[in-house]
Amino acid sequence: MELRHLRYFVAVAEKRHFGRASALLHVTQSTLSAQVQALEREVGGRLFSRTSRRVELTEAGELLLPEARRALAQADRALQVARESVHGEMGTLRIGFSGVAVLQGVLSDDLRDFHRAHPRVGLALTELPPAAQIRAVRDGALDLGYCPDLGLDDTDGLQVAHRASTPLSVALRADHELASIPTVTTSALNTHELIIFAGSEEDETVISRLWPAAEEDRSRVRLVGSTLGALALALAGTGVALVPTATERIVLPGLIYRPLHAAPLGPDLLVLTRHAETSGAVNAYLNSVPAP
Repeated sequence: MELRHLRYFVAVAEKRHFGRASALLHVTQSTLSAQVQALEREVGGRLFSRTSRRVELTEAGELLLPEARRALAQADRALQVARESVHGEMGTLRIGFSGVAVLQGVLSDDLRDFHRAHPRVGLALTELPPAAQIRAVRDGALDLGYCPDLGLDDTDGLQVAHRASTPLSVALRADHELASIPTVTTSALNTHELIIFAGSEEDETVISRLWPAAEEDRSRVRLVGSTLGALALALAGTGVALVPTATERIVLPGLIYRPLHAAPLGPDLLVLTRHAETSGAVNAYLNSVPAP
């Protein structure tokens, strides 16, 4: 049984006339009659009692009509769902993120703009370090990732887009000797223990990219795997932490922040997706994300 057979049957049943039904369907009356007869052969009996002036439903036709209407409505619903999915109007977006994406306001801005335009799409967020985001996006566990560029070297099969730049500040104890300086110079840090956030505590390439001056004395640099970890160590007095300036929104008793004079930019904030993405919701989201 084909859906068009049911559509033709319903049109005739509602109009009670082959001529008016064929005009409604924009087909010839002979084509309509042939399709109804094909349906009757498949059913094994007549669905209509035909007279010269009117068409009446048989008992089988009366029983088929509500079922045919439900089947057509469900088919139309299925088609509509598929269309809405293709155009990004429904579904769920699974997004991984690093804390800096929230602190900078980038992720929340992007989510707000997308939600306003696509309110029926669900949003599921998971905080993950950069390496875990890469794996999850590639494996299909996540649709998108927001993470800092901390030497990402395993992005085969992924599309990587720059989303925002990340300026750096210094976080330190309020009683640290540098706390009295309104703006800390880069040279002032050359004799202090440094705490640097890295995607992995073994990823020493972060040192050369963020603070090349410390390469000659690696012993005074401590790499940590989270921004909060860097702040905790700075608050404990183990050193001064290089953190994204947006981290200053995190207020901890006894911890202060100072701007860096002529500071290098921190790692770029990136958006990760799969190449040749087929999800309508993902593509709609990417189209809504403003260029940096």
